[in-house]
Amino acid sequence: MLPIHCQALLFDMDGVLIDSTPAVGRVWHRWAIERGLDPEFVVHRAHGRPSRTTIRELLPASATDAEIDRENREVERREMEDLDGVVLLPGAQRLLNLLPSTRWTIVTSSTWPLAEVRLRAAGLPVPINIVTSSDVQKGKPDPEPYLKAAAKLGFAGSDCIVVEDAPAGVRAGKAAGARVIAFLTTMPRRDLEAAGADWITQNCADIVASVNDDGLQLQLSL
Repeated sequence: MLPIHCQALLFDMDGVLIDSTPAVGRVWHRWAIERGLDPEFVVHRAHGRPSRTTIRELLPASATDAEIDRENREVERREMEDLDGVVLLPGAQRLLNLLPSTRWTIVTSSTWPLAEVRLRAAGLPVPINIVTSSDVQKGKPDPEPYLKAAAKLGFAGSDCIVVEDAPAGVRAGKAAGARVIAFLTTMPRRDLEAAGADWITQNCADIVASVNDDGLQLQLSL
């Protein structure tokens, strides 16, 4: 067990606290086929990033902002309707129960409405300080989402540990000055290592947290 000290934990949502991978895969797979794109490439490209960013990259360069917005609304509608198999990942509820509400929040590339629907489907509360793609100008891998979340909790990015499962999120956390724990829930180890993860483990079940006068003390099983 590796001891780690920090002031707060900043969690990605999908692939870290909840498992929405099957639903995400179904939505993007169907969207890709309807538009003549390689579904495997599209699903991999979409994971851990704002959907609008992915859509802008995949549509023809001639696509207008209005067309991109329309496609983005359609993807979000489908994701909000497809909640089959959206469940808590191992150890997530136990770990959150150990943390004071002032010492953790969620930083997700989903919009606020989609994040709320998925969290409620999985049985988790929506943190008051949650940061979604609706709250930032630039999404992951830009550091803005994690810097904003840390500031909401009253800390610098370097005071926090980010918990992620996607390379874009790992890069965002590192760019924000945080250390990053990456989970092997959705991406291979080599991709997480290449993105700069400080530690790589399986899921929340591998983290034990306690609170002391100096902040959070974690025990990480590698």
